[in-house]
Amino acid sequence: MSKNSKIWISRDYTRCTGCRRCEIACTLHHEGQIWPEASRVRVFMLVPGVEIPHLCTQCTDYPCVEACPFEALSVNEETSAVIVNSEKCTACGLCIKACPGKIPHIHPKENYVLICDLCGGDPQCAKACTEAGYNCLRVVEEAPSISHNLFARTPEELTKDVAENLFGEKAEELI
Repeated sequence: MSKNSKIWISRDYTRCTGCRRCEIACTLHHEGQIWPEASRVRVFMLVPGVEIPHLCTQCTDYPCVEACPFEALSVNEETSAVIVNSEKCTACGLCIKACPGKIPHIHPKENYVLICDLCGGDPQCAKACTEAGYNCLRVVEEAPSISHNLFARTPEELTKDVAENLFGEKAEELI
């Protein structure tokens, strides 16, 4: 990747094993401890055998940032990640409502929202996933032709699609 390129975390949901290394790496980096509830990436298993890592997709229009009445959210121009100013955030939840994937969530102990900040350009979740050889989450150079909004979906919507991919028509019975 070139030095000035923006990055994105690509997702191949069919490769997720549910190991939760991504949650562990995220919270070790941000919280200094293993604390999945405070992870900026959360793994959902709504159907046995279908694990969905759920994290900010860096929408092209950033509806969460636009929805914040306190200007607590901004976009890092270098990484394109959403940055949360925990001092300004009141945990009002308007960013959660505005997000098409309902991805942001409230910190379990503090009064601010959690959103993936790409670890300042070195995403620990993707690093843990690729080091383990799963390659569900991978850091890639951002491709301007790809709309990240396609990935901004709820865990339920993503689970349905992945279950249909893995199990075929019988997936409807599982969901």
